[in-house]
Order: sequence, then structure tokens, then C-alpha cells
Amino acid sequence: MTLTRKVLVAMGLGIIVGLIINLSGLNAEGGFTHDYIVGGLFYIVGKMFITALKMLVVPLVFFSLISGVLGIGDIRKLGSVGLKSFGLYMLTTAIAIATAIGLAAVVIPFFATPAANVEAFTGKEAPPISDVLINIVPDNVIQAFASGNMLQIIFFSILLGISMLMAGQKAKSIAEGIEVMNEAMMNMVNIIMSVAPYAVFALLAKAVSELGFDLLTQLAVYVVVLITALMFHLFGTLMFLLKIFSRLSIGTFLTKIRDAQVFAFSTASSNATIPVTLRTVTKRMGVDNSVASFTVPFGATINMDGTAIMQGVSTVFIANIYGVELGISGYLTVILMSVLASIGTAGVPGVGLIMLSMVFVQVGLPVEGIGLILGVDRLLDMVRTSVNVTGDAVVTCIVAKSEKEIDLETFANENAGIVEELEIDDASEEALAQVVHNTEKK
Repeated sequence: MTLTRKVLVAMGLGIIVGLIINLSGLNAEGGFTHDYIVGGLFYIVGKMFITALKMLVVPLVFFSLISGVLGIGDIRKLGSVGLKSFGLYMLTTAIAIATAIGLAAVVIPFFATPAANVEAFTGKEAPPISDVLINIVPDNVIQAFASGNMLQIIFFSILLGISMLMAGQKAKSIAEGIEVMNEAMMNMVNIIMSVAPYAVFALLAKAVSELGFDLLTQLAVYVVVLITALMFHLFGTLMFLLKIFSRLSIGTFLTKIRDAQVFAFSTASSNATIPVTLRTVTKRMGVDNSVASFTVPFGATINMDGTAIMQGVSTVFIANIYGVELGISGYLTVILMSVLASIGTAGVPGVGLIMLSMVFVQVGLPVEGIGLILGVDRLLDMVRTSVNVTGDAVVTCIVAKSEKEIDLETFANENAGIVEELEIDDASEEALAQVVHNTEKK
């Protein structure tokens, strides 16, 4: 079985085991299953896997982006790639939330019920756009790397890559070392992906065992409308844009993006999925690293299509619950706020609720209403992260095609970049060992 099939089987088994635990009452607080299986084994395995993926993000983006800048050939292309990707990300986000509001405004008013037993939720004011722009430039590079601030890391890495280009031949040995480190990081991604089926099983089993059917039934309309909007954007809007702007095969793209979607669904984090997305678009789809190294981490930071859709549906849902009439101006404010809030927002689990609180404050909705959807947000966060990651890959392919930086033969080859069984070449191992021994003797 391929890795993708193993992961899909693990997802199915995880959902089944999670439902059995939930429906049988085995997950009761204080019980053995709750404390040692769900909260113990499943939690530890899943958490270690997500942490391992996050471990790769900063060094992978750093080495990959510098390697991409050095290999781009014409530095003016970097500006072209940046403008195209930024414009496309903002366009898809705006379309996403407009679609969500339109669908929700038609369906939800017929089913919304008065609010009751609302769980408390602490809101957060939106930062000024001036602060967002200023914070792109790091005042402390070490701190930016330690905190995983992607926009600051991208800015520094591009600046360092350009500076190395200006140094010319003097930087040749460093450039070769960075290329080797970039390849080594990709191999590390393969190592971590090899244990993915077990981690995905643990993550899904834990999530489903804690969620249950009761909560889903209570919020069925909200969940159905949101998932419908997400699927329409993924299979409709994004695939339409891919076909119109790149002429690439939609079927081939959907087949090859499956790995990244599964990882995004399991981790509910765009940032944690960066290593898998980057590997998918370069090794599986043939996008040159000079484009992918910029568009993928950039997209994980500012491309929030799935989150924007959640904000649109949630705004309509909560407004109807509380009987608040937003009007055209209110909905336009939601669209604008969602697009602006997506810039510089971390791609980590749960950040959508923080962004939603900003939107609610801006349009005058009670932030406490978010408590109504807290229970199902983890499941929906997983789905919308898959949409976000798909959007990152779509924009990457469109930009790469426009820049003639995609290998169409690799894209068309269904077996390209498939993760094989991990092995270390004996000859290479001996050669590297000899290099180390010779160096030690010197």
C-alpha cells in the first residue's frame, strides 16, 4: 500500500474507534480509557507527530527559501512571484467569504433558534494594519526563528538570499551547503511521514471520541452549511481558478494533493503541514523550488480561505441567533475584515476563533456567541485547514505555470515523488563515514 492509502485507512479506523469509545460511554471522565487511552496514548502519539512536523517548519522554510532565491536566475522574478501570489491569495479569500455569506444568508435564517447556555469566550481586538506591516520586518531574527513568525522568517530569508547573490562567487560554498541542507530537510520530511498512519489514527480517534453525535445534532445546520461552503470552494472555486489560469489537469492535481490534505485535516494546522505541502508541490507536481519555497510558507501565513468561510457562515449564524440585522454594509465589513485579518495570522489550530472575535467586535455582534460553536470547531478546523492547504497548492501551481517554473512531465506522472520505503544507500553511508574519518585525521 502507498503511504496515502495507509493514512486513509488509518483515518477510517480512527473515526470508527473514536465513535465506539464515545457511543459506548468509555470516555467518561476519570475512567481508564479517558485517562490512559484517549488522554494518554492517543494524545501523546498525536502530539508528538504534530510537534515533529512543526520542528521542521522553520529550518525547512529557511533553507528552501534561500535555495529558491539563489536558484531563481533573475531576481526580478521574485517580485513577480510575490505580487502574483499575494493577489491570488487575497482574491481567493475574498471569493471564499462572499460565497459563504451568500449561502449562509439563504439557508440559515430558516433554521436558526434563540441562543441558550452560551459558553463564555474571550474576544480580541484586531491589530491595526500598520502594526501588521511593520511587524513583517524582524527586530530580532533569533526571536523570529524561535517563535516561528513566518512573515519575518520569509523576509529575512529572502533578504539573506539576495545578499548572497550580491556576494557572488564568495558565497559559492555556503550556497552548496544550503542546497545540501535543503535536501536533508526533505529527507527528514520523508522520515516523519513514514509514521503518519499511526499518528493520524491517534489524532482522529481522540477527536471523534471527544466530540460525539449529540453536539453535532444540535449544530447540524451550522455544520452542514459550513462544510457545504468549504467543499464548494475547494472543488468549485479553486479548481475553476486552477483550470482557467494554468490549464493543468484538475484530476491529477486532486490526486496528488491528497497527502497534504490528509495531513492538514489531521493536524488542523497550515504551518505544521508546510513540510508536506512543500514536498507535494515540488516532488509530486514538479513545481520548481524557486517558486514553491516562497508561495507555500507565504500561503500558510496569509491564505485563510477555509477560515474566511467559517467567519462568513458563523457571522450569519450568530446574527440570526441573536436577532441582529447586519445589512449590506455589515456583510461588506465582514468581508473586508476577514481578508485583512488573514494577513499575518498564524496558521495554528484554533486561530480562526480569535479572528472571528475580531470580526464580531467590528460588526457589533456579541463575542459570547462564539461559545455556541466552540464544541464543533475542532472538527471544522480540520476541514477548513485542508481547504487552506489546497488553496496554497493551487496558487503555487498557477504562479509556477505563469513563470514557466513547473515540470509538466512530473506533474503528469502519477508515480512522481511517491514516498518509497526508507533506506540508506550502503555506498553513500561508507563514503560519508570516510569523509568524517579523513577530516578527523587532518
